[in-house]
Amino acid sequence: MSLAPRAVLVHRTTEYEELVARHGTHGQAAFLLASRGRDIAEVAERHRRTRRALADVTAAIPLTWRQARVERADLERFLFAPEDLVVVVGQDGLVANVAKYLTGQPVIGIDTDPGRNPGVLVRHRPRDAAKLLASPGTACEELTMVEAVADDTQRLVALNEIYLGAPGHQTARYRLGLDGDGGVAEAQASSGVLVGTGTGATGWLRSVWQERGGRLALPSPTEDRLVWFVREAWPSPVTGTRLVAGELAAAAALTLSVESDRLIAFGDGIETDALQLTWGQTIRVGVCERRLRLAG
Repeated sequence: MSLAPRAVLVHRTTEYEELVARHGTHGQAAFLLASRGRDIAEVAERHRRTRRALADVTAAIPLTWRQARVERADLERFLFAPEDLVVVVGQDGLVANVAKYLTGQPVIGIDTDPGRNPGVLVRHRPRDAAKLLASPGTACEELTMVEAVADDTQRLVALNEIYLGAPGHQTARYRLGLDGDGGVAEAQASSGVLVGTGTGATGWLRSVWQERGGRLALPSPTEDRLVWFVREAWPSPVTGTRLVAGELAAAAALTLSVESDRLIAFGDGIETDALQLTWGQTIRVGVCERRLRLAG
């Protein structure tokens, strides 16, 4: 007998909850904000909207289904099952946070604060939940993801972008090479390398792209193509600036050989979950075979 579907609600602690946890009571948190010219009412109202959205989505789950809830901080310890339907209730970034833990499960993004969130990934309102849950997996877009694989088998997957560089974003030293570039690699000293997808082209990647004058064509979220940028490459007698931007087709890869005591690679802004790289190691970054199935 097959198991009933399981709806997994992914959420994050609200700013209001973090404030109260840090300062002990609502009153203490309100006093602190007031001393800095802020009103806790706005933060509390966003908290209430989030809790209402969670309640509305929970009520829309069919009674015959199983349910689970997972907070963002616990994602790395949560085991997703193949039959799960993942419902992300929150901001766009929360969808990116959960993406790397999935293996094809459909995802529904519910926006808890329309107008404040861009709504790139949380595309639906709480009132849409019942209709979306009635036909899980249909009309899903297959969003491209980026993957980094080190020579010691460490692996990292991200939906928006992967950053490679020094902890604290200080000067990173490495050799950068491209598939199909005749095997030529360039020694570089920079603030790091950013490799991203079409989904990431709405965030951090786009800011770098704009600074460079927008000469590269950014990919769409479903396109099997990545773009990459070297941040603040430094020319010197032993380091160059020839390879500072480009694109990667589906079968191509960017290769980075470490020439620092320690470099890291992290995805989607989560530096606490990073690959650790040391002198002489090599890491390759390219299009990931896995896709995020997001309800359109």
